[in-house]
Amino acid sequence: MHILTDLFFVIAATVWDVLPIALIIFGFQIFILRKPIPNLKRILTGFVLVLLGLGFFLEGLEAALFPLGRLMAQQLTDPAFIAGNELERVLDWSDYYWVYLFAFAIGFSTTVAEPSLLAVAIKANQVSAGSIGIWGLRIAVAIGVAIGIALGAYRIVTGTPLYWYIITGYVFVLIQTLFAPKIIIALAYDSGGVTTSTVTVPLVAALGLGLASTVPGRNPLLDGFGLIAFASLFPIMSVLAYAQLSEWRARRGNKEKQERHNHAL
Repeated sequence: MHILTDLFFVIAATVWDVLPIALIIFGFQIFILRKPIPNLKRILTGFVLVLLGLGFFLEGLEAALFPLGRLMAQQLTDPAFIAGNELERVLDWSDYYWVYLFAFAIGFSTTVAEPSLLAVAIKANQVSAGSIGIWGLRIAVAIGVAIGIALGAYRIVTGTPLYWYIITGYVFVLIQTLFAPKIIIALAYDSGGVTTSTVTVPLVAALGLGLASTVPGRNPLLDGFGLIAFASLFPIMSVLAYAQLSEWRARRGNKEKQERHNHAL
């Protein structure tokens, strides 16, 4: 009963938040474009389903994903789990290897399951006439997110400044941009924002806050946030690297084909 009550208030709040969007869309259609709304019944049904979906999603975050992320972080950083029988030993950053492995795994799996990334990958495949593979792009982005979150977990454990990693990462992105195929640059820059969406962000944010709350000497406000910045930055690097590797393999294959052709002559 408590969950149903919370769900009702969440849906009501969602309706209030979405109302300005609906007013703008319908207002422009009626008063600016001066045209009737096509398929009004279908559009209204879609709006109702969107509101219900958002309500269930937001309640699900509070009921499952956020607590799960915090619980995993607390369990993985428990001194009894890390040090075993050596509870008197001072823990070092290398003792948290299970945290890094979990961060990598959760980053990869949530990105592969991200609906917004799948939608972008399908559209990129269509407009590129198949030259950009759906699974190739998804795996490239997932690897980037996984590496970024694992590195972000290391930053929380060690307490090093966030800007060291972000500035260095964007310097690498700028260098990669100079040498990457032009066709992939815009898509690579979008991939970071696309992947930090409905599935990835809740677990990543909960993981960061959980780590900062349980690792000794860390502040949840100062150290808990920032993982999403890693999840946004590193996919750009991985997609650019994927495109550069694909271009290099294509050039190498053409060169070998040309050499065989010349040899046959």
